Amino acid sequence: MKIVCLKGSPREKSNSSTIAESFMATAAEQGADAVTFKLNSLKYRGCQGCYACKKNLDRCILEDDLTQVLEAVRGADIVVLASPVYYGDVSGQMKCFIDRTFSYLTPDYVTSKNPSRLAPGKRLVFILTQGNPDLNLFNDVFPRYGKFLKWYGFAESRLIRTCGIGPATVDKVPERTLQEAVELALALLK
Repeated sequence: MKIVCLKGSPREKSNSSTIAESFMATAAEQGADAVTFKLNSLKYRGCQGCYACKKNLDRCILEDDLTQVLEAVRGADIVVLASPVYYGDVSGQMKCFIDRTFSYLTPDYVTSKNPSRLAPGKRLVFILTQGNPDLNLFNDVFPRYGKFLKWYGFAESRLIRTCGIGPATVDKVPERTLQEAVELALALLK
């Protein structure tokens, strides 16, 4: 089983990264082929809106560090997206990646019954952390992106979300959240 994790935090030892590492370590212990990309350490540009991926290519026309990430996701069985919530959304690094996934959609994606160029049946794990402790605040992030990512053929999407932890509380991720990541990895690798 191939698992690709994308860390969207600009901080090396962030809370979302800590949770993702718990998930990925468990997956690796279970024999998964697990690879992690730290988006902040890559050099890439956002979607150019050029529609080359719809007109004459079946992939993004840009050739940069994100090219390997997009290919890795294409070949993965499980994709883990880990991001802090900044200003009510995923980090800029994660948003830029998500924008580039537009290349996964076929030219007729709006009307097609099979709008994705990806193999069906992939599973998604979305990890979100936020400093604000209000669970109702920013609870639209996962459903909003989940709708788009469903177009790509993700058969199942799961959320690990924890609120009330921010930069001042690094390494203080609640044990219950780390355990949730372990249990989800074990469940998905059955």
